[in-house]
Amino acid sequence: MAIIALKAWYLAQYKPIKQVIQHPCTLRLSRNSLLKTGLRADFLDDHLEVEGSDWFQLYLSGKTVEFYIQGSGTYVVSNIDLVSQEIYFTKSTSISGLQPIIYYSPQTHHQAANEAITATLTTIIENLATRSRIPLTLEVTPRISGSPLRLSNSQFSKINKSLLLIADVTPIESITTDDRHELLIDSKVCVELGYGIQTKDNGQILLLTQERADLSGTLPFDMAGYKQLSFTDAKQLGKSLPKLIDMMLQRYSLV
Repeated sequence: MAIIALKAWYLAQYKPIKQVIQHPCTLRLSRNSLLKTGLRADFLDDHLEVEGSDWFQLYLSGKTVEFYIQGSGTYVVSNIDLVSQEIYFTKSTSISGLQPIIYYSPQTHHQAANEAITATLTTIIENLATRSRIPLTLEVTPRISGSPLRLSNSQFSKINKSLLLIADVTPIESITTDDRHELLIDSKVCVELGYGIQTKDNGQILLLTQERADLSGTLPFDMAGYKQLSFTDAKQLGKSLPKLIDMMLQRYSLV
């Protein structure tokens, strides 16, 4: 029976899978078994070549070594036997499955905040274009006045696959309940933010709030575990937001 070789690419740093597979593969594998959480395979490359590779030296030093395996997804190397040329992988969720997108969910009730955030994010993306090894794009949810939010599968996918989800949670109204003042945020932003909380980790979500002297109260939910930035005007936002986004993007080693 002919051996069908699977290609595997070592993921040294973040890069979209579509770009990863444009390069020569790191390993050629013959799959022995595929489990729900793992994969066992023989590597077809010379064992001396494998032993001398950078990724194998990282594995020996106890570092996490991740591969994208053709048609199977991303896996972490859990064990290698150079003598039998057998390698064991454990299924993983990789940042390489993400797209180079910063997704912005705007509110449209308080235009000053909307305009300040949109302008600042556009400038940040333009500046990153001169420094980032991978071009980033800004995806903004379209808002149609007077229409209910209808997120398409494409938009859900973009939220899920984005590097960062940024939500404008500037309060749009204040109500009194049980002698308490509660701030309300845009319901459309809540929908996207709720989906983002289900699919992204804390370090991938940023909440932006413009302080409003005309509204008083507290938000009816606690988002203490997420990155948050409050600002008074566009000038202050322009100073603080670029540094914060740079920090949040460090995990992807883009610069």
